[in-house]
Amino acid sequence: MVFEVEIRSFISKEKYEELLEFLNKNAEFLKESDQESHYFDSDKDLRIQRNDEYCKVWLKKGLMHETKRQEIELRFDKKDFEKAEELFGEIGFRPKVKWFRKRREYSWLGFDVCLDYTKGYGYILEIEKLCEEKEKNQYLEEIKSRFKRLNIPITSKEDFDKKLRDYENNWEKLTKV
Repeated sequence: MVFEVEIRSFISKEKYEELLEFLNKNAEFLKESDQESHYFDSDKDLRIQRNDEYCKVWLKKGLMHETKRQEIELRFDKKDFEKAEELFGEIGFRPKVKWFRKRREYSWLGFDVCLDYTKGYGYILEIEKLCEEKEKNQYLEEIKSRFKRLNIPITSKEDFDKKLRDYENNWEKLTKV
């Protein structure tokens, strides 16, 4: 069973630029991608996403913004995104929110690091590790130490939840071009 251990934090545009420079010098750049994600109106954290390489449907067990959750993912071809969206709609799952994000991914000291800009939501630093259940606490502590090393305060779950509720209620207005 694979678990995702992650911490995310809101950052300013200036901090984003500073981290971009730091990571370009001190980490391995993996890729940059544009992503469109649809979170379904469901009692589970069920999503579909289209990015520059592929599409995926995935389910994250547990509560939103928890630091440790089990994740189940299935990838499929980009050309089938609309079919997946239609399929989920036909069985009663409608998108409750859509996200439009530019993501830069790095590998830094054995961890995945993402710098994100999500339209209408803001700039985020995410550090994560996929691991076995027995390793969850160890990696969580290591991620916290990396945030300290980068001098980034960790955004609380409550602040993320509040920002998420605001985005869910206003995403269509916030993402208009």
